Amino acid sequence: MTEFRFLTAGESHGKGITSIVEGIPAGLELTEELIGADLVRRQGGYGRGMRQQIEKDWAEITGGVRHGKTMGSPIAMWMENKDHQNANWQVRMATGPVDQEVERVTLLRPGHADMAGTQKYNFDDVRPILERSSARETAQRVAVGAIARALLREIGITIHSHSLVIGDVEAKQLQYVDWNAVEASPVRVADRDAEPKMIAAIDAAKEALDSIGGIFEVRASGVPVGLGSHIQWDRRLDGQIAQAFLSINAVKGVEIGDGFANARKRGSDVQDVILPAGAWERHPWEHETNRAGGMEAGMSNGEEIVVRAALKPISTIPRRLPSTDLLTGLEATAFYERSDACVVPAAGVIGEAMIAIVLARAALEKFGGDHIDEFKRNHAAFVATVGPREPVE
Repeated sequence: MTEFRFLTAGESHGKGITSIVEGIPAGLELTEELIGADLVRRQGGYGRGMRQQIEKDWAEITGGVRHGKTMGSPIAMWMENKDHQNANWQVRMATGPVDQEVERVTLLRPGHADMAGTQKYNFDDVRPILERSSARETAQRVAVGAIARALLREIGITIHSHSLVIGDVEAKQLQYVDWNAVEASPVRVADRDAEPKMIAAIDAAKEALDSIGGIFEVRASGVPVGLGSHIQWDRRLDGQIAQAFLSINAVKGVEIGDGFANARKRGSDVQDVILPAGAWERHPWEHETNRAGGMEAGMSNGEEIVVRAALKPISTIPRRLPSTDLLTGLEATAFYERSDACVVPAAGVIGEAMIAIVLARAALEKFGGDHIDEFKRNHAAFVATVGPREPVE
């Protein structure tokens, strides 16, 4: 069994972006249409910019799948950038030498990879940095995440997300989330009263030539106890999830469960009591509450995994801010190309993909298997062992 891993390649305005996914067992049902459904969700959401009207994201499977099922070999996917068909981009982002001068981008944008990247890689042009650091790359991550979700569904794990905060508008915490209603909402919020206020907040930011951030939540249900490990720091599942979420563009804070709220309470107020056998309704070792967000000591504890991420307002805004020129170091006005006003709804979909990737890797590490049937048998065999070690007759 090969470790689950993936790589992406490509630039925002290059010919396209590609990915290779390794470690998926043979026999998993997988189609371009299944992947495409998540790509459509990533492109949606109120506040997105013109780029989403140009691109019609579709991941073409070019290897690793035969007749709708994985073969156990690496899966390759290709996604064309429609915007590259513009003649300007074909010259600016040509992979071979060009016989004409290409205008350099030298106006550094605050809050981007521009300054650090040009210094690290010794460029006198920001273009090579901004093209790869662009959130365009997350389209392939969502495609990879769709494959991971398909694997997780085979063992009963489902993943959803919704918006909790956009700007200064906070949705009510609902005991039951109607996920169909979330998908129908332009801001992907469960609280119907908050929806028009969130839309108005986005409109106000757009009118001010600005951007707006917020908080989204991702939930993974049906996760068995025992994924991850307390043995070493880099095997802790909560640490892997935090890293995955912080890799999403503009995410600057992550909490699992009631992490930040718990920090203000006493220990006796934040524990999740483990219920006795007679009180279990869904699975062994149920907890009375889930303040820990489904994680204890770096391992899943059988409860729903709940992750929230704080997304700063994206730094690319139409209002050109004061900055500095890369070549001279003199004061200048920041470069601007194109942007969204709000990406919180779309970021939730990317968050779903990232947690799916982490959980798929952990599940394959725990259960293994070169074919999907073997993977499912190993999962079922382990779940059957979960419970009291010496149950009372």
